[in-house]
Formats: sequence, structure tokens, C-alpha cells
Amino acid sequence: MRGTGGAGATGATGAGGGGGGVNLLALRSHNAALVLDLLRTAGDEGISRLELAERTGLTPQAVSKITARLREDGLVAEAGRRASTGGKPRTVLRLVPEAGHAVGVHLDRDEVRVVLVDLRGTVVGERRAALDLGAGAEAVLRAVGETVAGVLPGGLDGGLGPGSAGFDGGLRSGSAGVDGGLRSGSAGLDGGLRPGSAGFDGGLRPGEAELDGSAQPGAAGLDRGSRLGSAGLDEGFRVRVAGLADGSRSGLAGLDPALLGVGVALPGPLDHARGVLHRVTGFPEWDGFPLREALAKRLGVPVAVDKDTNAAALGLAAGGEGGSFAYLHLGTGLGAGLVIGGSVHRGARTGAGEFGHQVIQLDGPPCTCGDRGCVETLCLGAVARGDLDEAARVLGAGAANLVGLLDIDVVLLGGRTVAAAPEAFVGGVGAVLEARARRTGEDAVPVRVTAGGDGAVAVGAAQLVLGPVFGRGGG
Repeated sequence: MRGTGGAGATGATGAGGGGGGVNLLALRSHNAALVLDLLRTAGDEGISRLELAERTGLTPQAVSKITARLREDGLVAEAGRRASTGGKPRTVLRLVPEAGHAVGVHLDRDEVRVVLVDLRGTVVGERRAALDLGAGAEAVLRAVGETVAGVLPGGLDGGLGPGSAGFDGGLRSGSAGVDGGLRSGSAGLDGGLRPGSAGFDGGLRPGEAELDGSAQPGAAGLDRGSRLGSAGLDEGFRVRVAGLADGSRSGLAGLDPALLGVGVALPGPLDHARGVLHRVTGFPEWDGFPLREALAKRLGVPVAVDKDTNAAALGLAAGGEGGSFAYLHLGTGLGAGLVIGGSVHRGARTGAGEFGHQVIQLDGPPCTCGDRGCVETLCLGAVARGDLDEAARVLGAGAANLVGLLDIDVVLLGGRTVAAAPEAFVGGVGAVLEARARRTGEDAVPVRVTAGGDGAVAVGAAQLVLGPVFGRGGG
């Protein structure tokens, strides 16, 4: 986070001494995020400036300045007029969904799945391709680059492939897409925006009288808890606006100038904050690989990385799933994404959700993690034998442990294995949770299949990019 002081995006001015103070650029960006988020949720019907001021706690003057700059950047447009209770009709504004795109990548053990979404998170393009996660970093990065390029408008229409002028299957270090167009900021992660450029809040500069009552203490403009800049993203990652790259838009951005960035989700464990992989279960050769940095250099756009289950959980929460829930993903492996109180829970070392490697049978079969009797190996073993009832019972035993530990509201199931037999898994897991409820005297926690099916991870990965745009901080 740029700027001085320790208060951060939601802090208040210090009371003297101690180096306190508010980060003005971050606060202004935060206020613009509040406005954009309300415009997003308002849909095509739109929302008036007065309503924006009332719901954010910002002054009408601040809202007018923010929305004027968002209109200049093509992110917001007028949506007609609405009758008011007094005075002239109010002009309503709406978000322009096509003004920005994000790519979500689900990098699985045997395939890569890519979606292109607009600012509302609506999928407008999709591609998938076979992949071997054990084929080595160069082969995997090339496959990701080619598949992502293929889902973009320029890649689909122009037939771009490896070696073409628009996208060579992987920009090399030193190319214009890495060193020339994108300036300082950890391998181009800041998209080239500098403090005071025409950035997320419409180009506010420190010292301008633009904060002008931007939020009152205790108002919604300051109370929103999301902190911008998570996952190593900075101000340039928020919104594509005038001067985003401050130069040539090379790499993927040449195929889609509206591209905000790429979110990548894959099996863990990994370091979400730094984008570095740990010992991915079954693929220890990836331990310590800086995936985020490598892909950012290769693609020429900002990149965020998270575990597949966390990304799916983030996408579900952004899509309206409320409360506290566990998303259980059963595909080539088994993991969990945890949302507690509306936020993705990653843990102190971003290692939460390694659900598949809880031991439930001490003398059970060996697991690829090195332990024995893990939920994952027992569940996948039953699937391989065609015994879906047993697989669902094992999955239910693990889910019951989560319910007992976290007291969550609902268990959501997803992944290709669940998508192939949803009734069997919902029924089997539900039966185990109902039996637990009878023993404890509590209400049974409901079990549902996610609406996104086996595409929930890729869609959630795109939210790693869109989240900061709307003040949700990528989870």
C-alpha cells in the first residue's frame, strides 16, 4: 500500500504523534470502490448519485467527482432518469460491464480451464485444454499462456498462437511486455500506475482538495472492512483506466486492452500472499516455484494466485452465498475452501483448507502426502472402485468434522467428481450430517451442490482480480 501513516485504507486521522495518519490515496481508492460496488449490484436499473451518497456515507460532492471520473474512463454510463419525491427527476448511473475483463484460470493436475468474465463476473468466454502438471514449469506455463490467449477476443478472432506477433506463447524476460511497458512494481504487478496517475479513483493526487468529506467517521465509507491491496496487488490493479500501462500494452493486454489481470487457482499448499507454491500434493517438484512472478512476466499483465478451493469459495461469496460455509471440492484431489463471517479463511500461513489430508483411519492406505488414512485417499479410492456410496460416506465424515469444529451454516459440494453424480454425494454427505445432528441434538447442517458445477474454481479465480476493483480485496 502506497502512502504514509499506519492507518491504512479504512483508518482515521491520527490524534497526534506516533506517526499516525490516513493513507489518502488508499482512502480515495476505497471510496471509489464503494461506489463501483453499488453500481455493480444495482444492475441495469442503475442507481442515482444521491442514493450512492446515502449508502456510502460520502458527501454528494465527493460522489459527483468520483462518478464523473468513472464516466470519463468509460466504466460508468447514464441509465436514464428516475422520478423523485421532489424536484427534478434524478439521473441514474450504471456500471458498463464490458469496460473491463478478468481472466480466471483453474490449473488442475490434468487440465487447464480458463474463463473470461466482465466486470459483473458474467462469463463471456471459456476454454479448456489437457495438461500434465508434472510436465515441468516451462510446459505448464506455455499451456496456460496459450489457453488464456485463446479465450481473449484478439486470440479467438485472430487465431493467435505460439510464435505469432500478438502473443508468442510466453513473453520472455526483457521483452517490451515485461520491462518496457510495465514499470516498477514486482514484475509488472502494478500495471504501471504511479501514485497520482489517472488511477482507480479517477486520478486524485495527494494534496488535492478531493477528500472533501469523502467519508464521515463511522460512515459506511470508512466502516467497510475490506482492505485494498491484498495478495500483493497495488493501486494499478484496481481498474483499467486512461494511462494504465503508461506505454505499450504488450502480451495479453494487446489482445484485450480491457484486461485487468489474470487470477490463477490450483491445488495447494501454496503461499497466497507471495504467489509461491509449496509442495503441491503429488508434485513436490513445484516446491518454492514463484508462479505469480513467472506468469506475470510471461503474460505481461497482473497475476494473482490462490488455492483452487479458496478461489471457488471466494467466487461463491461474491456471488451471494452468505454466512459461514465450507466448499468441498472433489476432483483429482480433495480440498476445502472456508468462508467464515463472509471472508475467506486462509490461516496464518495461508494453509487453511487442507481438508483432504485429515487422517480418519490411522492404519489406512498410504496417501500421496506421505501420511496414511487421509480423507482424500480413502474417498478417491472409493471413487476409483466405483463405490460412490462409500466415497460420499467418507466425504461426509470429513464434513462432519468441519461442522463440529467451525459450526458452519452450510456445506457446499463441487468439483468434476461431484458434478458427475451430484445426487449420490449430496445424499451421502447429508446422511452423515443428519446422523451427527441426531446425536448432538442440533439442527442438521444443509448440504448443496454449487450452482457453478465444476467451473466454480475458474470463475472464482477471476474474482481474485475483480475483488479489489469493488473493494472486496480478493477475499
